[in-house]
Amino acid sequence: MHQQLPFKRTDRVGQQIKSILGDIVLKHISLNHIGFVTFRSVDVSADLRHAKVFYSVLNPKIKIELIEDEMNKLRKAFRKYLGLQLNTKNTPELKFYIDESHKFTEEMDQLFKDIKSEDK
Repeated sequence: MHQQLPFKRTDRVGQQIKSILGDIVLKHISLNHIGFVTFRSVDVSADLRHAKVFYSVLNPKIKIELIEDEMNKLRKAFRKYLGLQLNTKNTPELKFYIDESHKFTEEMDQLFKDIKSEDK
């Protein structure tokens, strides 16, 4: 009997890429000049040839506007190390995008705190 997998293949590969990228940062590519980078999610195309990598940066050391360019300058290096660990026919082309959803969450949290303090 065939066991039902919990995710689509693209979701599984995306999770695997996210994990491997974190490992690459620990062992091979320093992002200290950018700040503390965390990979939030990876969207992989159906043919597994392209991956959009969403990340956030805590304590940025360079201007936010420059971070995405800096990350994308490292695409080839990330792809090289990714190809060594990812078990797929092709190693996806990576494109990095800053994930600003945490900013929205922080702004909403602050709004709720402000509203609560006005109620007192």
